[in-house]
Amino acid sequence: MTLAIDIGNTNIDVALFEGEKLARMWRIFTDVRRTGDEYASIMRSFFRSEELDAKEIVESTTISSVVPSLTDSFVHAAKILTGKDSVTVSSAHFDALPIKIPTAEMGSDLVCDALEAFSRTRSACITVDFGTALTFTAVRSTGEIAGVAIAPGLSTAMNSLFSSTAQLPQVPLEVPKSALGLNTTHCIQSGVILGYKGLIESLITKMKEEMSEKYGEKSVKVIATGGLSSVLSSATDIFDEVDRYLTVSGVRRFGEIVAKK
Repeated sequence: MTLAIDIGNTNIDVALFEGEKLARMWRIFTDVRRTGDEYASIMRSFFRSEELDAKEIVESTTISSVVPSLTDSFVHAAKILTGKDSVTVSSAHFDALPIKIPTAEMGSDLVCDALEAFSRTRSACITVDFGTALTFTAVRSTGEIAGVAIAPGLSTAMNSLFSSTAQLPQVPLEVPKSALGLNTTHCIQSGVILGYKGLIESLITKMKEEMSEKYGEKSVKVIATGGLSSVLSSATDIFDEVDRYLTVSGVRRFGEIVAKK
């Protein structure tokens, strides 16, 4: 079995795969104050709760991190947990991928999104990742990343609104029945949720237009991922697929490719 760890700004996904099949998934709140030993203890408790021995069943581990201060901590934690060295998603391995990365500065989560989406579709595609940031990654049918767009994430926008105002309450991240809000909750849901629906649809449409004009891409598949992808998926038909686990699946695939190099 393989272990894939996706370290995000808000949460850390720890996924256990049997081949390409997701067997177990755990989530940890991101805390830069924790040490590698602490994270190793947390992950060990996950395995023990399932009566699994990581040292026996985990053959390899791949780590993607957009939090640099935690990368080494998790390399250390994975070694304690499994007894084996891990692979880190980095530009050192980009040449082995079936996609072409335009810059070494590109976030490892975006690389894994693009890698997994292109490996599945083998065609032009756009990934929309609903994380702390809302990211759009466009990939040409040749595998070259055509470009990326980044906006504040849905929950990030909500939290900013609440923390910057005195009277607006926190509200559920739900699609309102009408854009015409008649109470505070529905007013906020209309502005933020439906506003983001418009942002997403407009940006995807613009990306598709440019990919068609610049590269002749006539068919572009759109895959949404991230914990909040389900919030908008019920309000729009612009997504061809919604896969909450696209990124961590891409982390697993990255490690598989590097192992074969």
